[in-house]
Amino acid sequence: MSSIVAGVDIGSTTAKSVVLNEKKEIIGKSLATVGVKIVEDAERAFEKAVENAGLKKEDVNFIVGTGYGRYKVHFGQAIITEISCHAKGAQFLFPKTSTILDIGGQDTKAIRINEYGEILDFAMNDKCSAGTGRFLEVCADALGYEIDEIGDLSLKGTKTVKISSTCTVFAESEVISQVSRGKKGEDILKGMHHSIAQRSVSLIRRVGIYPELTFTGGVSRNKGLVASLEKVLGFKINASPLSQYMGAIGAALFGFERLAGDGPKVEVELLS
Repeated sequence: MSSIVAGVDIGSTTAKSVVLNEKKEIIGKSLATVGVKIVEDAERAFEKAVENAGLKKEDVNFIVGTGYGRYKVHFGQAIITEISCHAKGAQFLFPKTSTILDIGGQDTKAIRINEYGEILDFAMNDKCSAGTGRFLEVCADALGYEIDEIGDLSLKGTKTVKISSTCTVFAESEVISQVSRGKKGEDILKGMHHSIAQRSVSLIRRVGIYPELTFTGGVSRNKGLVASLEKVLGFKINASPLSQYMGAIGAALFGFERLAGDGPKVEVELLS
């Protein structure tokens, strides 16, 4: 009998779900915005992923929840921390991954793993939203841009306007101040992305910079930040259209291990 497994990653701003078949191929995925009704958002993301896979909920043999809101995935069979799941997913998509940078809506994580995908060290910045998706949204709003366009616009910048504030509120004021001085939006964005890259690399240094480095989380879709990170690091990094789903992919992969009875070698909470 074929096995179908789903991973559901509930972050601070979005819920992601993927459905994998027995060949560990992604046959369905979905993304939903997270509001105050987290349980409903989690269910919506899962149900849409199943629908996109051309299946019914009853066809899914095992569901693993992860992320900030993993305890809200009450319809699943197990939950695992997002750090373990991002590591699992990153090494699955990019087998030579040694370091992971995960930037989500509210926090930033740096993770170092060995060749077996085991976590050696990690560091996290969750006390301030500077450099996160929320930070980018605030600065985009201050400049009158949509969040999805600022990465490409930053690549058009010809000058790097210095953005030194590490606080989201102060950075917004600094951006507005630069606009009043006649600085171009593209140049301000170029400077903002460079500032985030420098801050992110400082976090990565706490666990050690070991290529290959894989960029995960929703912010990994930002081509401008990918370019800025590569410039600061001095080497190419891994980023994929699936990087935002990395936690959900890792969760699903752990689900296969549970079904096979051969792992996973991480802390797992089984749901009754």
